[in-house]
Amino acid sequence: MNSETRSVYLIADFTVSSFAALLERDPAPPHLTVREAPYNQVEPELLALAHSTSSANQIVFVWTRPDAVIASFAKLLRGETVDIARVLEEVDAFCEIVAAAGLACQSLFIPLWTLPAHVRGLGLLDLKLPDHGIWGALAQMNGRMVERLSQKRNIYPLNAPRWVQKVGERSFNVKQWYLGKVLLSNELFKEAVLDFKAGLSALGGETRKLVMMDLDNTLWGGIVGDTGWEGITLGGHDAVGEAFVDFQRALKAIRQRGILLAVVSKNDESIAMEAMTKHPEMVLRPGDLVGWRINWGDKAQSILELVKELNLGLQSTVFIDDSPFERGRVREALPEVLVPDWPTNPMLYVKALEDLRCFDAASVTDEDRKRHSMYVAERQRDTSMSQATSPEDWLDTLEMKINVEPLEPSNISRVVQLLNKTNQMNLKTRRLTADAFREWCNGENRFFRAFRVSDRFGDSGLTALLSLERSDAEAEIVDFVVSCRVFKRGVEETMVAKAVEQCRGWGVERLVARYIPTAKNAPCLAFWETSGFERQGDGNAFVFDTARPYEPPPHVAIMETASENPGDT
Repeated sequence: MNSETRSVYLIADFTVSSFAALLERDPAPPHLTVREAPYNQVEPELLALAHSTSSANQIVFVWTRPDAVIASFAKLLRGETVDIARVLEEVDAFCEIVAAAGLACQSLFIPLWTLPAHVRGLGLLDLKLPDHGIWGALAQMNGRMVERLSQKRNIYPLNAPRWVQKVGERSFNVKQWYLGKVLLSNELFKEAVLDFKAGLSALGGETRKLVMMDLDNTLWGGIVGDTGWEGITLGGHDAVGEAFVDFQRALKAIRQRGILLAVVSKNDESIAMEAMTKHPEMVLRPGDLVGWRINWGDKAQSILELVKELNLGLQSTVFIDDSPFERGRVREALPEVLVPDWPTNPMLYVKALEDLRCFDAASVTDEDRKRHSMYVAERQRDTSMSQATSPEDWLDTLEMKINVEPLEPSNISRVVQLLNKTNQMNLKTRRLTADAFREWCNGENRFFRAFRVSDRFGDSGLTALLSLERSDAEAEIVDFVVSCRVFKRGVEETMVAKAVEQCRGWGVERLVARYIPTAKNAPCLAFWETSGFERQGDGNAFVFDTARPYEPPPHVAIMETASENPGDT
């Protein structure tokens, strides 16, 4: 995982030195250094950030009290009558200041507002009288903040009320507030640290993508090889059986977000698969898995094989097993795999899964939601390829379709995700934010297209990117990015053909691809060495004379999507 140290600027209207210390001392990546803004100078600091020309790389954390930044809410706390519309107008004004600062920063995090539990407001009537009730007003204020800020590209509201709910009455440090303006307890600060760092990891592309699970006493109770599928504990009028069903439901819920599920178990495969297929209360079926290794071999070796088969990294993997021995073995053999301690009581399994905080994502695209079906389709492709007489014959049977589309608001999230996470087939390995990439593409003499790939087995999604930059009689391929899911199926040649076509439209005579080597992009070099481009000397520049034809592969059907923006070229 990423060991880079990141800098955080902490702005608050109460004392947060303990929070800053916890952030810096926390050993989990990413490692942080924290700089605190002057005490209780929230709006001046935000305004300064908004007008700064040197804050583009800053991570900012803004933590405020609702009565300190919303004057009308402070009146409510004093028992005065206040028009709730006025309160929300002040929330809107505060959000405008936050949004302006966020535009100038790399990312900005802001916890929702909270109050101590001993504040009762009007008790019975607090939620019935909108111009008097405190908790009702606070709920509307938080809803308004989420509405105004959640759609901003790099501003992330944090669910502080959940931290308060988890810590309980110990969340607020009443005595320390009067002694040193320390509003919140270290217990609550620790919860904030976990969520904040999970968010930073997500923004850094460090989300775990694959959960591998044991079966016996992990997905169900009992040993299926001893009892048969009829004898395992799962569902029914049984507290433990109900807990196992809920755990399977929780796993299926994260699968819907794009997290892949697989099984690694010491068992007889036919007996285990029979249980997953036949048990009436089984939530996870074989079709919910992207793969499995069910045998009597070493689980660490099984994990290695399955991760390689799925073309993922060990750093993307979580392994869940009820056995301390198996967890220890995998931790020792595969330190990149996250192997969480696991409770002995199945009733705590769902909580343990939710507490992992390693599945946070900076965005969820259509490709993420379809990831499971894409991997299942890939398995079917592999099967068909093994049955084909030659690679060419196999390609002819795929019925491949490639849709070529410009950069649009509807695909920018996926485009930037692919740009920043692809390592192997990546010509220059550029890493850019959505705004920076959009600005680059809109520059003069530049061209961009994304490529959506599908075949008879299913939709692989938006899996390739091409950008060009023209100068005089030459054009250069700046971005040439292809997901490993669609390697060597004609996508690369289709992209080059599109690049040559664009160069002819420009009247450009030479097309150049300059390869920048990294530790992982050797497959990209291998493609250019066989691409039909001429290598210049012993260097990493490859040149093509655009007067020559460059035909796309005959087995690919190519479609063009018109731009949503008039004037796009």
